[in-house]
Amino acid sequence: MPTNVLQQKQQDDRIVFLREFLRHPNQVASIIPSSRFLERRIMALAGIKTAHTVVELGAGTGGTTRAVLRELPKDGKLLVMEINPRFCTRLRQLIQDERLIVHRGNAQELREAITTHGLRAPDAIISGIPFSTMGCDTGERILNGVRSALAPGGRFVAYQFTKQVHELASPLLGPGRMELELLNIPPMRLYRWEKQARCPN
Repeated sequence: MPTNVLQQKQQDDRIVFLREFLRHPNQVASIIPSSRFLERRIMALAGIKTAHTVVELGAGTGGTTRAVLRELPKDGKLLVMEINPRFCTRLRQLIQDERLIVHRGNAQELREAITTHGLRAPDAIISGIPFSTMGCDTGERILNGVRSALAPGGRFVAYQFTKQVHELASPLLGPGRMELELLNIPPMRLYRWEKQARCPN
């Protein structure tokens, strides 16, 4: 992509992101999209290069979505769950990739969405939705859905400003691994859990 076109797209993304943050501050986690440094760290923690099915909760303008598609194997599938209709429309219009499925819906409907689209259990689930602005009951329902949906050995990666997701997820998923990405505005916490395979009886 030519440099001037890429710069214009990035500027457009920032404008759209800011507008939607102002309209729906409890749904949009930030006033600007994630940095490329944060995206790279998410890809590594989630193990996207070896994943077959990936779910992204809260895609925004699609920066992380594009990063996943760059890493995802050719036969992989990416299910994006986005509650914001403007973001959904933008994703469908601007990202032309047969591996991408854009599903407008709430993250609490994760398992139903996976079934609707005929996908197998995800190897990785990535979440940028703001757990700090939702009720604890809502957060726990989403995290229970994540735990139930993940394939054995699957990874759940959440990037957040606060530690709320860790406090909610630890009783359900066990202690998580935390890293800090300073090259993002603002700096971002990344939490990673791996679903343990059940031991045979």
